[in-house]
Amino acid sequence: MKLEPLIFAIGDKKPKIDATAFIAPGAVICGDVEIGPNASIWYACVLRGDTNKIVVGEGSNVQDGTIVHVDDPSYGGLPTIIGRHALIGHKCMLHGATIEDEGFVGMCATMLDGSVVKSGGMLAAGAFLAPKKIVPAGEMWAGMPARKFRDLREGEDKMALGGSLHYIEEARAHAAALVKR
Repeated sequence: MKLEPLIFAIGDKKPKIDATAFIAPGAVICGDVEIGPNASIWYACVLRGDTNKIVVGEGSNVQDGTIVHVDDPSYGGLPTIIGRHALIGHKCMLHGATIEDEGFVGMCATMLDGSVVKSGGMLAAGAFLAPKKIVPAGEMWAGMPARKFRDLREGEDKMALGGSLHYIEEARAHAAALVKR
């Protein structure tokens, strides 16, 4: 028995997944979800675009166990948008949030409706970013609730890009290993 990802439409909302994207076995992708070139969705992730849109940009990775959901626009809710070459750590919770190009979200972090990690910004592992809070470029936010922890050191604003390039290669290795099974 070959384990596959579970990908399905909800009504007329059908996932659009680029042919170069890696979707790990055990991932669930349903509804209005768009996954760009060389993006990767890892084991046990759930991306549920049932009432609004989810976008995962080119080269971005959504690591193992992460849940991505949206909020119903009829109640003022928002989509979840992940830009290009963003890094989303293991076991994150993203709900109606935006991670801009090269934004970094650490393991087990939570982002709620209208929260944003700007390009070159970093949300630390385990942080809780409340609704409508914004992590600016060049800053690391941490804690529960998340607040500015410190300015990023030289080069830390490029960690998401480096991580995303690493995960593109990891995805290729995993895809090849799964074919060999």
